[in-house]
Amino acid sequence: MSLFKGAGVALITPFNKDKSVNYDELGRIIDRQIEGKTDALIVCGTTGEPATMTEEEKLSVIEFAVKRTAGRIPVIAGTGANSTAAVIDFSKKVQKLGVDGFLIVTPFYNKATQGGLYEHYKTIAQSVELPIIIYNVPSRTGCNIQPQTAVKLAHDCKNIVGIKEASGNISQVAKLASLAEGTLDIYSGNDDQIIPILSLGGVGVISVLSNVVPQETHDMVTEYLNGNHRKALDIQLKYLDLINLLFCEVNPIPVKAAMNYMGFNVGGLRLPLTEIERQNGEKLKQELIKMSII
Repeated sequence: MSLFKGAGVALITPFNKDKSVNYDELGRIIDRQIEGKTDALIVCGTTGEPATMTEEEKLSVIEFAVKRTAGRIPVIAGTGANSTAAVIDFSKKVQKLGVDGFLIVTPFYNKATQGGLYEHYKTIAQSVELPIIIYNVPSRTGCNIQPQTAVKLAHDCKNIVGIKEASGNISQVAKLASLAEGTLDIYSGNDDQIIPILSLGGVGVISVLSNVVPQETHDMVTEYLNGNHRKALDIQLKYLDLINLLFCEVNPIPVKAAMNYMGFNVGGLRLPLTEIERQNGEKLKQELIKMSII
């Protein structure tokens, strides 16, 4: 069962000056995403800064997103942690809020073995009812789930339905697609690899770029899935420089800067993340001007 096909936005969390959550702006951003044909909202993923949010804040943001979306598109909540018990406890609370599924990152810092990763996800899957997308991003977690492990989980756990692949290793994604044979939905976790991963049988992207240009990111994936490969590739290449600038510093520093340049009141970041370096901010602003985004 696919949670979604197309472009899901890895949603930012806007803050007020005092770094509390700005719910007015969050609502505005969600409405813009839906108007821009975004195919799913991914809330409290990496881009939403959950690492510096309390559990109460995360539950509040997720609940707000569910209510604001009102069933128009799926809402997928990030519930990952490096403790299996903590993931289960939090996911059960989130499940009651009406989300459509979970995005669960591989446990960070612990550096679990492949056997440990299998048991981690299997135990979680057996404890919750909703569909799960595994999130593989070894550059952040120090942990890489191998294709064989991911596919075994999909075969053994009916509610493990997808994987967000942000390893950056196209050869690994190809191996994953070969082994999965359609049993596991593959989503690009890197905006500069959307078309390459779609070409290997991927069904979409969980995108930072979508915060800035939701319609165009949706169109890129939709055109590819509809067989218009050249048109989709043209969109990928058109936004490649912007994508690179959105990752010139650790995510979500640049994308929050971009949204502020665009006139949204998303505020700053919570420590230890800091504001974008002046020279990088200027390059990003000039690219947004060049692309007629601001």
